[in-house]
Amino acid sequence: MRHALRTRRVAALSLAGSTLIALVVAASALAAPPQETLQPTLSGTFRQGETITTSNGNFSNNPTSFTYRWERCDAAGANCATIGGETTRRYRLRSADVGRTVRAIVTARNADGAGSANTKPSPVIADNVVPQNTRPPAISGTPAVGATLTADPGAWTGAPRFAYTWLQCDAGGAACTDTGARGRTYGVRSDDLGRTIRVQVRASNPRGDGTATSAQTGVVRAASGGGAGPAVPVTSVSLPDRLVITGFSSNPFTTRTGEVTMQIRVNDTRGRLVSGALVLAQGIPFGRVTSAPETTTNSNGVATITVRPTARLALTRGNAVQFFLRARKPGDNLLAGVSTRRLVQIQIGG
Repeated sequence: MRHALRTRRVAALSLAGSTLIALVVAASALAAPPQETLQPTLSGTFRQGETITTSNGNFSNNPTSFTYRWERCDAAGANCATIGGETTRRYRLRSADVGRTVRAIVTARNADGAGSANTKPSPVIADNVVPQNTRPPAISGTPAVGATLTADPGAWTGAPRFAYTWLQCDAGGAACTDTGARGRTYGVRSDDLGRTIRVQVRASNPRGDGTATSAQTGVVRAASGGGAGPAVPVTSVSLPDRLVITGFSSNPFTTRTGEVTMQIRVNDTRGRLVSGALVLAQGIPFGRVTSAPETTTNSNGVATITVRPTARLALTRGNAVQFFLRARKPGDNLLAGVSTRRLVQIQIGG
């Protein structure tokens, strides 16, 4: 009888112990601090003087409260440091943030502890003024066919973003036209030969835009480093190489002389000067200047053509006359072969 009673007590104690252990394990499993399940995010306008806000994100384990801290980082979103006194969901951007990024640290709490998560760094904080250029853009690299030029955007107020437009200009850096190239680098092309290059930088922030243009490069030379060496005969230029009109200069039309002399330089797409090419200069619209026969390029790759205005051209100061230029290989089809075309204009002076 006593043995049976003792056995029942031992079994009861064992059961009670097992139940207690299970309860402790279950309680431990339920005692868990919040953990991030969705990253907090920033919203607002990222410009000095504006107020931005962080979301809480999502946390598991039923957080009951949230606290906040803000950090200022470099432009790449690294090297972050706490901004003192900023402990709410909202933060007003200040001058110290311009040109840098910020992020928020969200801490969620429940009875069992705390868990933290940070937002991604903001975009670079802009100033509250329209960008203004304080040091002009510049170009580095060798101005030679096949080389690569690189733009330095210069210095600007307003912490802007930059966009680049590459311009092809005459030898003096004037009469510039858009090459269509964008981006911070530019590959020098065969049709840049004998001309210069500038880069126009557009700086933008939420307040507006500003533009500035670099000085021109040196005159673009051939890939070999020459460009002024002996010309090759046009008979040596065959497809896939082509002719390129790389240089054009003239005196202006004037009421004093009226006569205009044009010098037109021809290269091939390998950067070589070309002699013996046939060059045509035709005024547009037809009949406003006298016609000139096709003229061959000389040993320097240059054709010299002289025309005069007709009675149909009003020599009004400030106007301009357009010319269609063509260079071709004798014997080639006028619209095919290695021929090239270009439009230019000549100003009318006093």
